[in-house]
Amino acid sequence: MKRIASTYAVSAIAIAVAIAAPFCMPINIATEILIYGIFALATYLLVSVAGLYSFGQAAFFGVGGYVAGYVFINTDLPLVAGIVLAAAGSAAVALVVGMMSIKRTGIYFMMLTFAFNQMIYYLAYSWHSVTGGEDGLGGIRRPDLDVPGLGRLDMSIHENFYIFAAVLFVAVFAALYQLMHSPLGLVLNAARQNARRTASLGYSVYRAQLLAFVAAGAASGVAGALFAMLYRIMPIDAISWTNSGTAVFMVIIGGMSSIFGPIIGAALFIWLQGFFSLIWARWPLLFGLFIILVVLFLKGGAIELFERVRGLFTARRQQRSTP
Repeated sequence: MKRIASTYAVSAIAIAVAIAAPFCMPINIATEILIYGIFALATYLLVSVAGLYSFGQAAFFGVGGYVAGYVFINTDLPLVAGIVLAAAGSAAVALVVGMMSIKRTGIYFMMLTFAFNQMIYYLAYSWHSVTGGEDGLGGIRRPDLDVPGLGRLDMSIHENFYIFAAVLFVAVFAALYQLMHSPLGLVLNAARQNARRTASLGYSVYRAQLLAFVAAGAASGVAGALFAMLYRIMPIDAISWTNSGTAVFMVIIGGMSSIFGPIIGAALFIWLQGFFSLIWARWPLLFGLFIILVVLFLKGGAIELFERVRGLFTARRQQRSTP
């Protein structure tokens, strides 16, 4: 019961963030932050909870985008069916990749996921009839959504699509939070700290990590499907390993000590990209410098900064209350 109540509480915070976002920035930017928030949450599950540093998440992001794009271009399936197929397709690919990668640890696991990402990238680049090759898969439509009691919502209206993306964001957030605090999450945390000891207690570390890998792949597929629908094209760059690095950077920037870290990291990453590009044409240099400073001086990311500021105010309040 306590875990369910906790899930409701953090989900309420996620809902509040989703409601407030469009009032603080252009709705397209807010939608992109929600999408990359889902992608970063999936990466957070692997990196921070399971201890699996994957550089292959972009492959599942891309598979989700291509599956949804292909379905919406070539069939009349409803919106929800396309999203489900995108998640299922990414989960299936993640299952295959995970079965061959998770038996290795550390740098070997990282290199295997990187290699699989490059293989899937090359497949997408070469399979022009399905993926559009280097031109990307364009002309992706946004099917209308039939909502009982509300009628049909036109997804071509940005506000309606944002609401749909926000609902999926909250659903993925709640599901991943529940998973992280379930017995499976406890096994993942234990395995991250000491895999041999966890296995000696009778738990299957391989099975737990594989389930987490598949769940993260499915969530990445949902993010990829929403990304393809937002821009009505699935570019080949979205499946590049650099997009996997983007998700890892978001987790680092936001902080790995809280589930809200990757969401904050996604918002900061996207906002800073736009800000730096406005002040200097060579903005990637500024962004790289920012990443270096975070890693060197703020290892806990934005969450650590928040904790420091809160601790400072708490200390001052205690000093004032002391006679």
